[in-house]
Amino acid sequence: MANGPIAERNRDATIYVGGLDDKVSESLLWELFVQAGPLVNIHVPKVRVTTMHQGYWFVEFMGEKDADYGIKIMNMIKLYRKSIIVKKASAHQKNLDVGGNIFIGNLDPK
Repeated sequence: MANGPIAERNRDATIYVGGLDDKVSESLLWELFVQAGPLVNIHVPKVRVTTMHQGYWFVEFMGEKDADYGIKIMNMIKLYRKSIIVKKASAHQKNLDVGGNIFIGNLDPK
């Protein structure tokens, strides 16, 4: 269960898994998705301040056919009483720098 750099991932074999409960762990997700095919990596975008996952993860399979099968059998299953969303990860989702912006207004210009 490695968290390698995003640029090195096989985009065709990577899926987005969303709608996850806070109780979901990396090892649980690994055990669930390895049933669809061999996995390479699970990437867990986290909130920088709290280090909690954001309710979505990326799962990379060895090949595109395994990823497609994972989508087919895992989409909308219930995990901790929540239906999960499983779909192909788009290029823009994988390149997101997960974080946040804070706007502070009405400051004295001095």
